[in-house]
Amino acid sequence: MLRSRSFLRQRSANQHARVGFIELFFDLVFVFAITQLSHTLLHHLTLNGALEVGLLFLAVWWVWIYTTWVTNWLDTDRPPVRLFLLALMLGGLLLSTSLPDAFGNRGLVFAVAYVGMQVGRSLYMLWAIGDANPANTRNFQRISCWFSFTGILWIAGGILEGETRLFLWIAALAIEYAGPSCSFYVPGLGRSKTGDWDIEGAHIAERCGLFMIIALGESILVTGATFAELEWTAVHVAGFATAFLATVAMWWIYFDTGIKRGEELIGNSDDPGRIARLAYTYIHLLIVAGIIVNAVADELVLSHPLGHAEPAAIAAILGGPALYLVGNIMFKRLLAAHMALSHLVGLGLLAALLPFAPYLPPLALAIGSTAVLVLVAIWETISLRGLFRASSGPSPS
Repeated sequence: MLRSRSFLRQRSANQHARVGFIELFFDLVFVFAITQLSHTLLHHLTLNGALEVGLLFLAVWWVWIYTTWVTNWLDTDRPPVRLFLLALMLGGLLLSTSLPDAFGNRGLVFAVAYVGMQVGRSLYMLWAIGDANPANTRNFQRISCWFSFTGILWIAGGILEGETRLFLWIAALAIEYAGPSCSFYVPGLGRSKTGDWDIEGAHIAERCGLFMIIALGESILVTGATFAELEWTAVHVAGFATAFLATVAMWWIYFDTGIKRGEELIGNSDDPGRIARLAYTYIHLLIVAGIIVNAVADELVLSHPLGHAEPAAIAAILGGPALYLVGNIMFKRLLAAHMALSHLVGLGLLAALLPFAPYLPPLALAIGSTAVLVLVAIWETISLRGLFRASSGPSPS
């Protein structure tokens, strides 16, 4: 009889687990999901629309990050694991196609796809782990209980409509997001410990970095596709250059030193599960959300560069970079014993633009917010890169 433990990765003390091609293939579904989210927000740029898209984004992120944790343990070169990921990929495609109408006629489709992926993945892990890691087996027993309970709320919300659906789905997400912080406590099964989450930290860091590339790539796609359909006037060229420069600055802020320091911190930690829970499971969603909102702002600016900026456009143009900087501040606060001063100044400059925003055309406001991101990127590069290279490693806060 085939032992289920054969589906777990073989760990090496001197080498972190590489990201498999099947994991990258799986991520293609989430390129589509992010595009769906940004376009849905663009067409529903209201407070209620932002709330609904924000909820859907949290659900999409939750599916992806939990799958990333699972592939940290599983040997993705094994055919049963690959087939399992392909099944999740199909579920993710179904989930992504239902996103624009998740609060309409496809609510039940979205709920069934989401619950099927979350519960199905947890049950699969119980089979795949078997008796190879009793602590993690008990961990996934608890996780299965949590997702089974919230699954009732998701399905009920998919059946019902309007504010009832929104309320039930908010409740389901709130419970799920509290799960890791509550150590997945289940009466009779106890609590999980981060020390029991025997993860390979550098793999988690690399996977999150790759998801950042996916999100930034979606911004590039939006910018290129929108610009290709416009007349190439000086104004539109300026908007195109501004959008591209903002994406480059976002890449630089995260990837120049932050990702390296994050990999080193989690790789050398005695409790990588704790860092992965806070830094990569929770904090990174703010960073990705900032990229998505900024992509919406890029399309708004390219389509309507002149005239007075509407409140929704102002919120996207300034809110996207602000979310991104807040996420990076929180992430980098874990990597060093000091706050990222350049990021704090960047937030202050974005706030300083707010009183003038109603009187500025969208393009001018976008140029201002992009200049802030570029300033932050240059400041951090000059002030920290030499320090990072000279140090033996980051000092955890």
